[in-house]
Amino acid sequence: MNTLRKTGLAIICAGLLPMAAVADEGFFIGGSVGSATLTDDFDGFDVDDDSTAYRLVFGYQFSDMFGLEAGYHRFGTFEEDRNFRFELDADGMFVGGNLGVPMSNDFRLFARAGAFFWDGDSVINTVTRATPDDSNFYLGGGAEVAITEQLSLVGDWTRYELRDTESDVISLGFTLRF
Repeated sequence: MNTLRKTGLAIICAGLLPMAAVADEGFFIGGSVGSATLTDDFDGFDVDDDSTAYRLVFGYQFSDMFGLEAGYHRFGTFEEDRNFRFELDADGMFVGGNLGVPMSNDFRLFARAGAFFWDGDSVINTVTRATPDDSNFYLGGGAEVAITEQLSLVGDWTRYELRDTESDVISLGFTLRF
């Protein structure tokens, strides 16, 4: 098991311990848009590209310190144009947890980790070469700033494993609590 998976499991397990002792805070939904980066060699095709990514999330926040989340993440399309066109595309569902540290009543730092269930396509000159799918870990962190009691601005970084490669996503979005 690689370091990213071990770290993700440790964060999730540590977050489950205090779960029974915290007060309910409620359900939330959210969304974010950002930039996904991919730099890797796929069967001799070097890909070094950014794409527009987005994430939709819902979950339950047990306290400022712990919540569970699930949702959909789309990376966008990574492209390389040379004498041919090479495209990689991936999206999928995720489930995980978040651990937070309140810095004030309106500001919280957090870490997140979980499992990402994805599928993708690789296309060379409009011909599909492969349609991989897998489940891998994701790990990230960020900050949340309360705008109102229900609405927060969220900025984060998340690293997703995609089989033998990784993609870093930096995003900005909102969370609405019920």
